[in-house]
Amino acid sequence: NINKVASVIFFVFLLSHITFSFCVKRVSHSPCDLQPQREMEGTRIKKRGNNKMDKRDDEVVFLRRQIGLLPAVSFIIGTVVGSGIFIAPKGVLMNSGSVGLSLLVWVLCGVLSLFGALCYAELGTTFTKSGGHYTYLLETLGPLPAFLRLWNEFLFIRPSVASYVSLAFGHYVVEPFFTPCAAPIVLIRLVSILGVTFVVAVNCWSVNMAFRTQVALTFIKIFALALIIVPGFIALAKGKTENFQNGFEVDLLTLDKLPLAFYSGLYAYGGWFNLNFITEEVTNPNRNMPLAIILSIVAVTVFYVLVNVAYYTMMTPAEVLLSDAVAVTFANRAFQGLAPVIPVLVAISCLGALHGGFFGAPRMLFVGAREGHWPAIFSMIHIRRHTPLPAVLFLYPLVIFMLITGEIYQLLNFASFSRWFFIALVTLGMLIHRYRFPLHPRPFKVPLVIGITFTMVSFFIVGLSLYSDPWNTGQGCALTLTGVPVYYVTVYRFRLPRRCRRIFGNKQLQILLEVAQQEVQTY
Repeated sequence: NINKVASVIFFVFLLSHITFSFCVKRVSHSPCDLQPQREMEGTRIKKRGNNKMDKRDDEVVFLRRQIGLLPAVSFIIGTVVGSGIFIAPKGVLMNSGSVGLSLLVWVLCGVLSLFGALCYAELGTTFTKSGGHYTYLLETLGPLPAFLRLWNEFLFIRPSVASYVSLAFGHYVVEPFFTPCAAPIVLIRLVSILGVTFVVAVNCWSVNMAFRTQVALTFIKIFALALIIVPGFIALAKGKTENFQNGFEVDLLTLDKLPLAFYSGLYAYGGWFNLNFITEEVTNPNRNMPLAIILSIVAVTVFYVLVNVAYYTMMTPAEVLLSDAVAVTFANRAFQGLAPVIPVLVAISCLGALHGGFFGAPRMLFVGAREGHWPAIFSMIHIRRHTPLPAVLFLYPLVIFMLITGEIYQLLNFASFSRWFFIALVTLGMLIHRYRFPLHPRPFKVPLVIGITFTMVSFFIVGLSLYSDPWNTGQGCALTLTGVPVYYVTVYRFRLPRRCRRIFGNKQLQILLEVAQQEVQTY
């Protein structure tokens, strides 16, 4: 009951804040009306006169636009395709009840993800700032929802998700050496920490190196998926279709679990919004962002459906349900000689998803600090590497702490609720912004029915999680609400003690990290 009360208070508080902001600002004619408040808070980045003219181009401190169409597509695919497609098929089949219905769930999850990605494509071309969810909430619904998203993402959700993916990487690397015995958990955590350290080092070293690494990992992922698809379709062409017969026979009593099947499927599609974190680094964003989003989500949907068809061709539904690692079981069935290769490819796939998360998410923290919602040190860039070094390093100790303590799965239980609630708020803000500012330039405009449909489905997913799992949902609401007093103390009134401000405003820390504020306004 306490969790339900916390959930209701959370919803009422945020919706009242949104309603109040909408009513007060309804008379405005431009989204730039918020700018004087931001300037009073000292958060606007100003062009630094002729400083750029006094330096060579490679010496000016700012994030370059150097991500073209192919790197953008690779970034989305590499972030989306992680461990989900190798684990989630069991959950989808278990809760859908039949092979045919599970394949339909995979298709519908892809369509829903495409709808959301199209909404984010419109937002990414309407607001040319990086930052993803945070930026869009700030521009459409106001600073409090944006700060709560920032608070929730970097203190709870992102470290736990990164820890989970890195642990999956460690399991797939270590366990083949100890089969059939259990692998030492200490060794698994050590390998997971090494994987996280590698990813952080690459993202701190160079943007070019980070994207080359992401492209390479993405092609390895595609090779892994092809290694599953090809033998499955060869067997399908030879007439191995018995597992698809009566594929839509399902017990009506099990249909109440169908939403849980969508949860499992949408988990595998998670990450389609990551390109919006790096909008300021994409070349020709008005063209490349919508094109990259559409191409990547369509490609991922096709890959996922074909992989599941291959699974069901070589394995019976009972075998899929009994397997904790469907891809490994498939490899043992399809080609025993190459079976040890599959865990390695799955580990690389997890590493690619981890790498993409560490590349994109810190840009949200970078923009939040630039807007005054986080300590200013996190809005600084390395003077030679031109990477947001402090923002990337911020996640590292949090992930390591969760890996060592093991407090991961409890946070993951409400990660889905938190993520979908804020995504629903973002697309709701897009619809409100369209209504308030119909003449605002939108280089890419998604059909209104897609935006409304996706927003309604997102809120339905949130409501369903509130109904089916009030305990974990209540915990998620409570942790999110802890950001409200922090916002009013540190941001709204800025009553943070001077000693605390000096910790992150210390020039010696800036000198130690060799970072400085960006010298060119990139939005």
